[in-house]
Order: sequence, then structure tokens, then C-alpha cells
Amino acid sequence: MKTETTDLVAKGAISKGDVLSVARVAGIQAAKRTSDQIPLCHPVMVGAVLVNFRIEDTFIEVESQVETVDRTGVEMEALTAVSVACLTIYDMCKSVDRGMVIGEIALWEKTGGRSGTYKRDGEPAPAALD
Repeated sequence: MKTETTDLVAKGAISKGDVLSVARVAGIQAAKRTSDQIPLCHPVMVGAVLVNFRIEDTFIEVESQVETVDRTGVEMEALTAVSVACLTIYDMCKSVDRGMVIGEIALWEKTGGRSGTYKRDGEPAPAALD
């Protein structure tokens, strides 16, 4: 996105409102409704959803962490949370920057579930975002 767009987001000056707060809520809601959106995705009891952001000059990084004590993993819920948060940012900022691009969305780490632990090889996971 344009530097002007990230500046407006950081200042809370986008006309539709507080972009990151709305995107956080959208991501949380999306994680909880993942099985309604993705065919054959098992509904799971989501215990916690975190959606965090890091604003840089020309992009906003979105990270999600989802937890459950259910029988399966929640990587689809985390990926859905990130996707919907990104789409929300786009929707809220499109009046000032239609050229924004939603980039790579990837699973960095997964623990638990039937398939056990997964960590992406070759690149360090992004730092936790506050």
C-alpha cells in the first residue's frame, strides 16, 4: 500500500473509522465461523483468537494465533482470520488506495491435533506483535 495509506491508518484518519480495531474484530469473527465458509472444514471449539498488526512504511503485517482444546488443529481458523482481517483493511482503505495488494498468507507454526507439530522451514517466524 502507499505510504500515505499506512500513515492514515496509523493516525486513525481513514474515513470509515479505526481500521485495525475493525479488522481485528473481523478476523476474530471469521476464525469462529471458518467451518461455515470452507466446505468440509470441521467445526471446532475455538478457545482464543488473537489478531495483531505491525505497520511499516508500505504494508501492514497481520498475524493470527488461534487456540483450542478440540480434537483437531485450528490452522484453517488462523488462516481465515488473517485473510478476513486483510480484506477488511482493504475495504476500509480502498477509498484512498485501490492499488493495495494482499500478499503472502502462510502458516508459520502449528502444534497439537492429529498431525502434531509443524514449523515452516527456511525462514524465522515473524516476531510476536503487540
